Amino acid sequence: MATRTEAIAIPVPGASALRLWSDELHSGMKEKYTIARIEAGRSRWWGGGAAWDTSPGSLLLLRPGDVHRDVARDGPGVLQIISLSTQAVESVGGKVRVRPQLAADDPRGDPFQRLHAAVSAGAHQLELEVAVTEAITALTSLGDGGLERTRPVRRALELLAARLTEPVALDELAEHAALDKFHLCRAFRAQVGLPPHAYLTRLRVMRAKQLLAAGTRPSDVAARVGLYDQSQLSRHFRRIVGTTPGRYAAEARR
Repeated sequence: MATRTEAIAIPVPGASALRLWSDELHSGMKEKYTIARIEAGRSRWWGGGAAWDTSPGSLLLLRPGDVHRDVARDGPGVLQIISLSTQAVESVGGKVRVRPQLAADDPRGDPFQRLHAAVSAGAHQLELEVAVTEAITALTSLGDGGLERTRPVRRALELLAARLTEPVALDELAEHAALDKFHLCRAFRAQVGLPPHAYLTRLRVMRAKQLLAAGTRPSDVAARVGLYDQSQLSRHFRRIVGTTPGRYAAEARR
Protein backbone atom coordinates (compact mmCIF):
# COMPACT_ATOMS: atom_id res chain seq x y z
CA MET A 1 0.00 0.00 0.00
CA ALA A 2 2.79 2.45 0.92
CA THR A 3 1.17 5.88 1.41
CA ARG A 4 -1.64 7.53 -0.52
CA THR A 5 -3.49 10.77 0.15
CA GLU A 6 -6.66 12.32 -1.21
CA ALA A 7 -7.57 15.97 -0.70
CA ILE A 8 -11.05 16.78 0.61
CA ALA A 9 -12.52 20.15 -0.30
CA ILE A 10 -13.67 22.32 2.63
CA PRO A 11 -15.24 25.66 1.64
CA VAL A 12 -14.09 27.32 4.87
CA PRO A 13 -11.17 29.81 4.88
CA GLY A 14 -8.20 28.62 6.90
CA ALA A 15 -9.27 24.96 6.87
CA SER A 16 -8.18 22.01 4.72
CA ALA A 17 -8.61 18.25 4.89
CA LEU A 18 -7.28 15.06 3.42
CA ARG A 19 -7.65 11.32 3.82
CA LEU A 20 -4.50 9.25 4.20
CA TRP A 21 -3.97 5.52 3.66
CA SER A 22 -0.64 4.06 4.80
CA ASP A 23 1.16 1.03 6.13
CA GLU A 24 4.41 2.98 6.66
CA LEU A 25 5.84 4.74 9.71
CA HIS A 26 5.96 8.52 9.39
CA SER A 27 7.51 11.39 11.32
CA GLY A 28 7.36 15.13 10.93
CA MET A 29 6.68 18.52 12.47
CA LYS A 30 3.28 20.15 12.11
CA GLU A 31 2.93 23.49 10.35
CA LYS A 32 -0.71 24.07 11.30
CA TYR A 33 -3.13 23.04 14.00
CA THR A 34 -4.05 19.46 13.15
CA ILE A 35 -7.08 17.42 14.18
CA ALA A 36 -6.68 13.86 12.90
CA ARG A 37 -9.08 10.96 13.41
CA ILE A 38 -8.14 7.30 13.08
CA GLU A 39 -10.62 5.74 10.67
CA ALA A 40 -9.08 2.26 10.58
CA GLY A 41 -6.03 0.47 11.96
CA ARG A 42 -4.05 0.64 15.18
CA SER A 43 -0.69 2.20 15.85
CA ARG A 44 1.65 3.61 18.47
CA TRP A 45 3.08 7.09 18.04
CA TRP A 46 5.21 9.54 19.98
CA GLY A 47 4.18 13.12 20.67
CA GLY A 48 4.14 15.61 23.52
CA GLY A 49 6.81 13.71 25.42
CA ALA A 50 4.95 10.41 25.60
CA ALA A 51 3.90 7.38 23.52
CA TRP A 52 0.22 6.94 22.61
CA ASP A 53 -1.75 3.94 21.35
CA THR A 54 -4.42 4.65 18.75
CA SER A 55 -7.52 2.75 17.69
CA PRO A 56 -10.42 3.64 15.38
CA GLY A 57 -12.09 6.83 16.54
CA SER A 58 -9.03 8.16 18.40
CA LEU A 59 -8.34 11.87 17.90
CA LEU A 60 -4.83 13.29 17.50
CA LEU A 61 -4.50 17.00 18.34
CA LEU A 62 -1.28 18.77 17.39
CA ARG A 63 -0.13 22.39 17.31
CA PRO A 64 2.24 24.11 14.88
CA GLY A 65 5.75 23.02 15.79
CA ASP A 66 4.66 19.77 17.45
CA VAL A 67 6.66 16.71 16.43
CA HIS A 68 4.83 13.50 15.52
CA ARG A 69 6.70 10.21 15.15
CA ASP A 70 5.14 6.81 14.43
CA VAL A 71 6.67 4.03 16.52
CA ALA A 72 4.75 0.93 15.38
CA ARG A 73 1.76 0.05 13.21
CA ASP A 74 -0.54 -2.96 13.39
CA GLY A 75 -1.44 -3.29 9.72
CA PRO A 76 -2.58 -0.58 7.30
CA GLY A 77 -4.12 2.56 8.72
CA VAL A 78 -6.55 5.17 7.47
CA LEU A 79 -6.66 8.71 8.87
CA GLN A 80 -8.78 11.74 8.14
CA ILE A 81 -6.69 14.84 8.80
CA ILE A 82 -8.11 18.35 9.19
CA SER A 83 -5.71 21.29 9.32
CA LEU A 84 -6.54 24.76 10.65
CA SER A 85 -4.33 27.76 10.05
CA THR A 86 -2.56 29.39 12.97
CA GLN A 87 -4.36 32.65 12.25
CA ALA A 88 -7.78 30.99 12.25
CA VAL A 89 -7.20 29.39 15.65
CA GLU A 90 -5.25 32.05 17.50
CA SER A 91 -7.47 34.94 16.37
CA VAL A 92 -10.09 33.57 18.76
CA GLY A 93 -7.86 34.23 21.75
CA GLY A 94 -7.03 31.99 24.63
CA LYS A 95 -4.06 29.73 25.10
CA VAL A 96 -4.13 26.53 23.08
CA ARG A 97 -3.01 23.70 25.34
CA VAL A 98 -3.88 20.41 23.77
CA ARG A 99 -3.59 16.85 24.97
CA PRO A 100 -1.94 15.01 22.05
CA GLN A 101 -4.63 12.31 21.96
CA LEU A 102 -8.25 11.86 23.03
CA ALA A 103 -10.03 8.50 23.13
CA ALA A 104 -12.96 7.93 20.82
CA ASP A 105 -15.45 8.17 23.70
CA ASP A 106 -13.88 11.18 25.45
CA PRO A 107 -16.61 13.88 25.63
CA ARG A 108 -13.97 16.61 25.23
CA GLY A 109 -13.54 15.36 21.69
CA ASP A 110 -17.21 15.75 20.69
CA PRO A 111 -16.69 19.01 18.72
CA PHE A 112 -13.82 17.41 16.80
CA GLN A 113 -15.83 14.27 16.10
CA ARG A 114 -18.68 16.42 14.73
CA LEU A 115 -16.24 18.25 12.48
CA HIS A 116 -14.87 14.99 11.10
CA ALA A 117 -18.38 13.64 10.58
CA ALA A 118 -19.37 16.77 8.66
CA VAL A 119 -16.28 16.56 6.46
CA SER A 120 -16.85 12.83 5.79
CA ALA A 121 -20.47 13.46 4.85
CA GLY A 122 -19.64 16.32 2.48
CA ALA A 123 -21.83 18.68 4.50
CA HIS A 124 -22.95 22.02 3.08
CA GLN A 125 -20.99 25.19 3.75
CA LEU A 126 -22.94 26.51 6.74
CA GLU A 127 -22.72 23.20 8.62
CA LEU A 128 -18.97 23.03 7.93
CA GLU A 129 -18.45 26.63 9.05
CA VAL A 130 -20.29 25.90 12.32
CA ALA A 131 -18.29 22.68 12.85
CA VAL A 132 -14.95 24.43 12.22
CA THR A 133 -15.89 27.29 14.56
CA GLU A 134 -16.91 24.89 17.34
CA ALA A 135 -13.69 22.90 16.89
CA ILE A 136 -11.57 26.07 17.17
CA THR A 137 -13.48 27.09 20.30
CA ALA A 138 -12.83 23.64 21.78
CA LEU A 139 -9.11 23.90 21.02
CA THR A 140 -8.87 27.16 22.93
CA SER A 141 -10.85 25.92 25.93
CA LEU A 142 -9.76 22.34 26.51
CA GLY A 143 -8.17 23.28 29.81
CA ASP A 144 -6.32 19.99 30.32
CA GLY A 145 -3.09 20.58 28.48
CA GLY A 146 -1.80 17.13 29.24
CA LEU A 147 1.98 17.10 29.13
CA GLU A 148 3.17 20.72 29.13
CA ARG A 149 6.72 21.67 28.26
CA THR A 150 8.88 22.99 31.06
CA ARG A 151 9.76 26.69 31.23
CA PRO A 152 13.39 26.24 30.05
CA VAL A 153 12.24 24.32 26.98
CA ARG A 154 9.55 26.88 26.22
CA ARG A 155 12.12 29.68 26.47
CA ALA A 156 14.48 27.78 24.17
CA LEU A 157 11.70 27.32 21.62
CA GLU A 158 10.86 31.02 21.77
CA LEU A 159 14.49 32.02 21.11
CA LEU A 160 14.83 29.62 18.17
CA ALA A 161 11.68 31.04 16.59
CA ALA A 162 12.79 34.63 17.18
CA ARG A 163 16.30 34.01 15.81
CA LEU A 164 15.23 31.98 12.81
CA THR A 165 17.49 33.82 10.39
CA GLU A 166 20.52 34.11 12.68
CA PRO A 167 23.11 31.68 14.05
CA VAL A 168 22.31 30.44 17.56
CA ALA A 169 24.97 28.92 19.82
CA LEU A 170 24.07 26.26 22.37
CA ASP A 171 25.58 28.27 25.22
CA GLU A 172 23.43 31.24 24.23
CA LEU A 173 20.34 29.04 24.07
CA ALA A 174 21.09 27.58 27.49
CA GLU A 175 21.63 31.02 28.99
CA HIS A 176 18.30 32.24 27.65
CA ALA A 177 16.58 29.12 28.96
CA ALA A 178 18.25 29.51 32.37
CA LEU A 179 19.37 25.89 32.34
CA ASP A 180 22.79 24.35 31.77
CA LYS A 181 23.29 23.03 28.26
CA PHE A 182 23.55 19.39 29.30
CA HIS A 183 20.16 19.32 31.01
CA LEU A 184 18.64 21.54 28.32
CA CYS A 185 19.63 19.19 25.49
CA ARG A 186 18.16 16.22 27.33
CA ALA A 187 14.94 18.03 28.28
CA PHE A 188 14.50 19.52 24.80
CA ARG A 189 14.80 16.18 23.02
CA ALA A 190 12.52 14.44 25.54
CA GLN A 191 9.77 17.07 25.37
CA VAL A 192 10.00 18.25 21.75
CA GLY A 193 11.10 15.07 20.03
CA LEU A 194 14.10 16.59 18.26
CA PRO A 195 17.39 18.14 19.37
CA PRO A 196 17.53 21.96 19.13
CA HIS A 197 19.53 22.07 15.88
CA ALA A 198 17.15 19.68 14.08
CA TYR A 199 14.11 21.61 15.32
CA LEU A 200 15.61 24.88 14.07
CA THR A 201 16.29 23.33 10.66
CA ARG A 202 12.65 22.25 10.38
CA LEU A 203 11.49 25.74 11.37
CA ARG A 204 13.65 27.16 8.59
CA VAL A 205 12.30 24.72 6.03
CA MET A 206 8.73 25.53 7.10
CA ARG A 207 9.47 29.22 6.56
CA ALA A 208 11.07 28.44 3.20
CA LYS A 209 7.87 26.68 2.12
CA GLN A 210 5.85 29.77 3.01
CA LEU A 211 8.18 32.05 1.04
CA LEU A 212 8.16 29.76 -1.99
CA ALA A 213 4.37 29.52 -1.93
CA ALA A 214 4.21 33.33 -1.79
CA GLY A 215 6.31 33.60 -4.95
CA THR A 216 9.84 34.17 -3.63
CA ARG A 217 12.45 32.83 -6.03
CA PRO A 218 14.18 29.68 -4.75
CA SER A 219 17.58 31.34 -5.18
CA ASP A 220 16.55 34.10 -2.75
CA VAL A 221 15.10 31.89 -0.04
CA ALA A 222 18.20 30.46 1.68
CA ALA A 223 19.45 33.79 3.01
CA ARG A 224 15.98 34.71 4.24
CA VAL A 225 15.65 31.60 6.41
CA GLY A 226 19.12 31.56 7.97
CA LEU A 227 20.75 28.92 5.76
CA TYR A 228 24.19 29.37 4.25
CA ASP A 229 23.42 28.90 0.58
CA GLN A 230 21.16 27.32 -2.01
CA SER A 231 22.81 23.90 -1.76
CA GLN A 232 22.22 23.71 1.99
CA LEU A 233 18.58 24.73 1.52
CA SER A 234 18.10 22.14 -1.23
CA ARG A 235 19.64 19.37 0.87
CA HIS A 236 17.48 20.02 3.92
CA PHE A 237 14.38 20.77 1.84
CA ARG A 238 14.60 17.53 -0.12
CA ARG A 239 15.19 15.50 3.04
CA ILE A 240 12.26 17.01 4.97
CA VAL A 241 9.73 17.87 2.23
CA GLY A 242 10.62 15.16 -0.26
CA THR A 243 11.20 17.43 -3.24
CA THR A 244 13.39 20.35 -4.32
CA PRO A 245 12.57 24.01 -3.59
CA GLY A 246 12.17 24.65 -7.32
CA ARG A 247 9.67 21.85 -7.80
CA TYR A 248 7.78 22.86 -4.67
CA ALA A 249 7.54 26.45 -5.94
CA ALA A 250 6.26 25.24 -9.31
CA GLU A 251 3.60 23.08 -7.65
CA ALA A 252 2.56 26.00 -5.44
CA ARG A 253 2.11 28.22 -8.52
CA ARG A 254 -0.10 25.58 -10.12
